[in-house]
Amino acid sequence: MGMIESRLAGMGLTLPKMHPYPSPNRTGCVRSGNLLFLSGHGTGRQEMPLNIKQYGKVGTEVSEEEAYLCAKSVALAMMATIKAEVGDLDRVRRVIRLYGMVNSAPGFERQFAVIDGASDLFYELWGPEFGRHARAAVGIAELPRRAVLEIMGEFELQPDA
Repeated sequence: MGMIESRLAGMGLTLPKMHPYPSPNRTGCVRSGNLLFLSGHGTGRQEMPLNIKQYGKVGTEVSEEEAYLCAKSVALAMMATIKAEVGDLDRVRRVIRLYGMVNSAPGFERQFAVIDGASDLFYELWGPEFGRHARAAVGIAELPRRAVLEIMGEFELQPDA
């Protein structure tokens, strides 16, 4: 077990099974050189960690606190995809950028606080130098299958030895 997974274990967290993509025309991530681009990962799957609500609009059906846990859970799912692609989370040099979309009820304006669930976890795992990242957090009217949120990410990998 690598350093990042040891830190996760110390927090009482584990990675879920990687989400299989339902179509051959897309995948969970694409690697280009030392960059890894993750497709949108969201709630609405059968196996999500942290026993979270997976469906509904934040601000009416889902509280901000519940949505924060959704974002943290989605970050774990993103890490499961990374591990499946590169074999070890310690291969990630830095978190570059997250783009979070929150299924928001009219008037809900705290998308930034929701996506902090993912940002805080990445920051805690990779530290201030490599875990701090650029980010967008936007509210949208609908997400597929009524998912609470969806997050895309970009990561830099350690150079190949």
